[in-house]
Amino acid sequence: MKAILYWMFFTTKTAALSVTVALILAFNTQAESLSEFTGDAEKGRLVFAQCRTCHYPEKIIGHHNGPNLHAIFGKVAGKQVGFDDYSETFKAAQFVWTEELLFAWLANVEAMFPETTMMSLGVTDPQQRADLIAYLKRFR
Repeated sequence: MKAILYWMFFTTKTAALSVTVALILAFNTQAESLSEFTGDAEKGRLVFAQCRTCHYPEKIIGHHNGPNLHAIFGKVAGKQVGFDDYSETFKAAQFVWTEELLFAWLANVEAMFPETTMMSLGVTDPQQRADLIAYLKRFR
């Protein structure tokens, strides 16, 4: 639920998405929390291999088919300079990426942001999501 605290709503579309996210997180009794897991960055590096098709975490490499994920935590979604291919959902977004929000989103990418153009099913295993987040935290 911490992730929702970081959401700021400036458009009707973004507000509607936030309600969807809030309902998913609030009423899903099966939902895991990042705090329940200890991430392993080395295992996360292996999980991230599928993400490398479109994203890089290294600052020096820059953007690819998706935005660069260097120091992603604390950044406003959909606003990275130099990446112009965001979906309308992310162009309108006004929320900050947190570890908790990424953990929740990767559990079911389509449920939280149904109009995203990201071509991924996410990472359904909560331990693997925690590992992936530990890996991304290396790049600050």
